[in-house]
Amino acid sequence: MNLLQKLLGLIRFHHTLFALPFAILGAAMALKLNLYENQEYCPRMIEWVGILLCMVFARSAAMGFNRWADRELDAQNPRTTNRHLPAGLLTVQSVLFFVAFCSIGFIVSTLLFLPNWIPLGASVPVLLFLFCYSYTKRWTIAAHFWLGGALMLAPLAAWIVVRPILSPIPLPPILLALAVLFWTAGFDLIYATQDTEFDKKAGLFSVPGKYGNKIAFRLSAICHVISVLCLALIPYVYELFGLVFELGVTTAALILAAEHWIAVPQSDKPIDLLRVNVAFFQMNIFVSIGLLIVGLFDLFI
Repeated sequence: MNLLQKLLGLIRFHHTLFALPFAILGAAMALKLNLYENQEYCPRMIEWVGILLCMVFARSAAMGFNRWADRELDAQNPRTTNRHLPAGLLTVQSVLFFVAFCSIGFIVSTLLFLPNWIPLGASVPVLLFLFCYSYTKRWTIAAHFWLGGALMLAPLAAWIVVRPILSPIPLPPILLALAVLFWTAGFDLIYATQDTEFDKKAGLFSVPGKYGNKIAFRLSAICHVISVLCLALIPYVYELFGLVFELGVTTAALILAAEHWIAVPQSDKPIDLLRVNVAFFQMNIFVSIGLLIVGLFDLFI
């Protein structure tokens, strides 16, 4: 296994599919609104490339930093001892170099949006916000929502790239961003139930570790209900979406319900790690990519 393969494995590169579809959807919504209002501004191809590069670099930098920050905890947790840093597959220096490279790549990629200076000006604060997530579970149970906040930046930032107006940001991208926030917090709460006992022993502030799995699953369900409600409200404030998007939201709601049916153990049975991982990754990829497909279809076809 070469160094690049190890680094991509370190950051679970395929998990980029969680936020990227919502960034594209946010940009597409802004573009369609520009066309609807007969505005002259239309994103250049280089700006679409910039959105893709910013998403990849920002997530890679944040995930690499997270693996570095958690390396000692990962070495103590039986579930994570085989990760690249505790297993010795990568050195601390190589991971920090990777984080620095991706961080610089993210900042440089925002130059593709010039003369729109907003992305460049926000690049460093965004990176700091993403990096801070890695330490939140050491002091607050809001860590799950901090992660949601990190992913909610994707549709907001993409909207601002296409419609570079900061004040006021209209309701459609805000509702989409809030949907992403609560959707992410919901599936992260499910994922965190794998480490309930370790979090208790390590004194970490995850909801399962502090309040148990039942509370975590209930809070996750509430988050996903809020997420679906935010998505369902979008067509009422963004008239360019119609029946197709509404059907997509209904389907997403059914997928999230299936996710909880798969992940939540019956009665007092222990957590099934395989079922949790299926619910965490496969079901949520269906949600993000599915909403992107129906959204683009409704907007442009």
